[in-house]
Amino acid sequence: MLPPFEPHRWLKNPHAQTIAAAYLPGGRRPYQAKRHSVSVAGDDQIVLHEDCPEQWQPGDRTALMIHGLAGCHMSSYMVRISKKLKDRNVRAFRMDMRGCGAGLKLAKLPYHAGRTEDTIAAMQYIAALCPGSPLTLVGFSIGGHVALKLAGELGATKCAGLDRVIAVCPPLDLHVCSGHLEQPSNRFYSRHLLSVLFKLHLARKRQVPGAAPLQNVSRPSSLRELDDQFIAPAWGFDGASDYYDKCSAINFLDGIRIPTYLLAARDDPLVPIEQFRQATMASNINLHITDHGGHLGFVGRAGVDPDRRWMDWRVVEWV
Repeated sequence: MLPPFEPHRWLKNPHAQTIAAAYLPGGRRPYQAKRHSVSVAGDDQIVLHEDCPEQWQPGDRTALMIHGLAGCHMSSYMVRISKKLKDRNVRAFRMDMRGCGAGLKLAKLPYHAGRTEDTIAAMQYIAALCPGSPLTLVGFSIGGHVALKLAGELGATKCAGLDRVIAVCPPLDLHVCSGHLEQPSNRFYSRHLLSVLFKLHLARKRQVPGAAPLQNVSRPSSLRELDDQFIAPAWGFDGASDYYDKCSAINFLDGIRIPTYLLAARDDPLVPIEQFRQATMASNINLHITDHGGHLGFVGRAGVDPDRRWMDWRVVEWV
């Protein structure tokens, strides 16, 4: 039984939770990780950032963490939770998805929500580095979507020590979530995400020889338009609708056969809660929905957890 989440008394609004969680102190630490480059299909590379405890021994647990949309290994939740896992003797690897963070100049193609092959390559790399160690896959937002889709694709197939999955605030239906993001109340988030993602695509075009071309050099007006103009053609999909149809994790949930923990907030401004009610989920998915928390927020009242970061401690406990 999880302790109930009660929001900080000044952060009961979901937008306040979402924004405050990213900027409150605690998410910025000196970079001390060991960097690994992992080859993936298409002659690209992704980057893993390893935080290894001093007392870690072969056979001890590992964790692979996947960031959210427009994030990277330095996203505040990635930094905080990797530190907490390291303190509890878990060898944590923060993954920069293709073309993100330290991997910007190492990939001609961008990541997308269904690109589970890159995560499998990362897991296999970790398994070779840490033979015999069990692995927890931890995904946040779109990273959670990737983790759930991967687990559903694998079914009962064993892969690289993976024995459990944790997804926090994941979109399940890409059609629904891309449309929800365009609501007037979400205009701030939509503009921010489009700005970051479009700048990433322009930077890749300038800095990476042979990078996938932009179909339109003008800034798109929505996430769906960006997916339609760039992500879909770069990966051979017939537009955004085809991409969403084939990659939405909601179509893979009933195939999951390993213990899976799913955390969501009823007031999440970016991920509509209705998709969780409509999804057909395997019996081994443990879904926990809080009334408050926003999107990757969950900044709680004092006295429950050491630093009010309710989400962090639930992830650590599950790992």
